[in-house]
Amino acid sequence: MLPLAYPAGHSQLHLHLHLPPAALQRAAAPGRAYLPSRRGARTFAGARPPGSSAGAAGTETTSTTSGSVLSFLCPLLKLLGGGDPSQQRNDVVEVTTSSISSLARLQWGSKVATSSGENIDSAISTPTLQLYEFEACPFCRRVREAMTELDLSAEVYPCPKGSLRHRDVVKKIGGKEQFPLLIDASTGISMYESGDIVKYLFRQYGQGKSPSPGLLESTIFTGWVPTLLRAGRGMTLWNKAGAVPAEKLELFSYENNSYARIVREALCELELPYVLQNVGEGSSKTDLLLRKSGSKQVPYLIDPNTGFQSNDHKKILAYLFQQYSLSSQ
Repeated sequence: MLPLAYPAGHSQLHLHLHLPPAALQRAAAPGRAYLPSRRGARTFAGARPPGSSAGAAGTETTSTTSGSVLSFLCPLLKLLGGGDPSQQRNDVVEVTTSSISSLARLQWGSKVATSSGENIDSAISTPTLQLYEFEACPFCRRVREAMTELDLSAEVYPCPKGSLRHRDVVKKIGGKEQFPLLIDASTGISMYESGDIVKYLFRQYGQGKSPSPGLLESTIFTGWVPTLLRAGRGMTLWNKAGAVPAEKLELFSYENNSYARIVREALCELELPYVLQNVGEGSSKTDLLLRKSGSKQVPYLIDPNTGFQSNDHKKILAYLFQQYSLSSQ
C-alpha cells in the first residue's frame, strides 16, 4: 500500500444515502465506509479481509515512510530519467534496465501458481476486477504480481502523478488518494493496502493456495529496484497526454516480462485505461493469445478504437505516444 498526499481526517468516504437501519449499522462500523460498487453491491472501503491481523501502527509507519520516499523520488527520478518518454529511446538501455528489474524480482509475477477458477470467456469480455494503480509503485507491483500468479484479468486504471482523471475517481471511491485500490464487482469489495489485497485475491480466487513464498515480504527489499532502475518510468503523467479512447485498450502481458513493463509504463504515463490479460507461464489464456496474435510473445496490444495490433514493444510505444497525445487531436 502506498499513500500519496491526502487531507487529514478524510480517511473515509461519507455519502448521503437512504439506507435501511441494518445497512446504516454496518456502515457505521469502525474503519469502514459504505460505498456503492459498479454493480450496486454494498462495499466497504478500508475494511481488512478476515484473517488479516497486521498491526495498524506498523502498517501506518511503513506506508508513511514509503509515501515519503516516493514523494522525494518522483522529482529526482524525473530529473535523472530518460526525458520526454515520447522521444526516440536507446532500446539497449531500455531493455537492459528492464531485464535487470525482472531479475531483481526473481520468480514473482512470471508464472501461474494456481488457476483462479475464472471463466475465460467472461474474464476476457468483462473482468470483474478493477485496479487503480501506477506502474512505478512497488506496492502496486506486488498486486500485479499476485494477479499474474492467479492468472487473473483486470481492468487497469493508471493513476500517474499529475493524473487528470483516475486519481479523482479513487478519492471519490475511497476518500483518499492511496494506491493500489482494488474493486471486485463480483463480491462488492473495495480495499486499499496491497498486502490485504493479495491475501484477498488468493483467498477468493486461489483455490486454497497461498501467495508464493516471499511475495509479500520481498516488496520491501527488492520491490523498489524496478522503480529505481527504470528512473521513474510509469510514475508521472506525460505533459502532452490527455486524449481519451472511447474503448479500453487490451494488453496481453505478465508482470515480470521486461518488454511488457516498458509498454505498461507508457500506458501509465498516458493515463490510458486498459484490460489486462495476464499470460504468465502456464496461463489458461495462452491459447487465446496464440489465436489472436499467431504468437505467444508478449506484450501484445490491441486497440479496438483504431484496429492497431502489435507484439513489438517499440512499435507499440511509437503508436501510443502518437495516437494519444493532445497534439494528435
